[in-house]
Amino acid sequence: MGYYPIIASVTKEEQFEQVLQSEVTRVNLMIGHIGSIEEFISRLHDAGKQVYAHIEMIAGLGRDAHSITYLCDKFKADGIVTTKSSAIAAARQAGIKSIQRIFAIDTAAMTTAVKMINSTNPDEVELMPGLMPRVTRELKSMIKQPLIVGGLIRHEHEIIEALASGADYISTGDPHIWNHMNAKMKSGNLIG
Repeated sequence: MGYYPIIASVTKEEQFEQVLQSEVTRVNLMIGHIGSIEEFISRLHDAGKQVYAHIEMIAGLGRDAHSITYLCDKFKADGIVTTKSSAIAAARQAGIKSIQRIFAIDTAAMTTAVKMINSTNPDEVELMPGLMPRVTRELKSMIKQPLIVGGLIRHEHEIIEALASGADYISTGDPHIWNHMNAKMKSGNLIG
């Protein structure tokens, strides 16, 4: 399968079996704890999916360089999602990909986020919430990384608008979108 712009954000354990059956190729894992993450990641890999562990959402997982290295070596995560610039540096040291998650709450927050992104150089950036076409366009013009937008996106027209505004990917915890958009793209019915 080629490029598919939907990333599954697994935020509840009930979604896990659904994501295994979905056609998404990337998963942001936000469930579990240090004792269960190995099985989650292994099963997702067996299903052909890349797994990015959100280190602030998985219980018992530290944010220092040793924890990130352990996550990579022991659990075989493909990358991390984090709001912490120190974790981005630790991921780089461990040779693991990183997604810097930022929240656009006001102009000052965006200015600070762009400085942080330029300083830490994550592999990708995730902008939240995802329902801000103008902010998406502006951020995309200020960074060199692929841009993910997520949060509050629930409808097809919102996905289309986000992608048209410069987003490279959409992250969503809605299992309906994980497969619905794939079927739309395959049938050529995605209006864009």
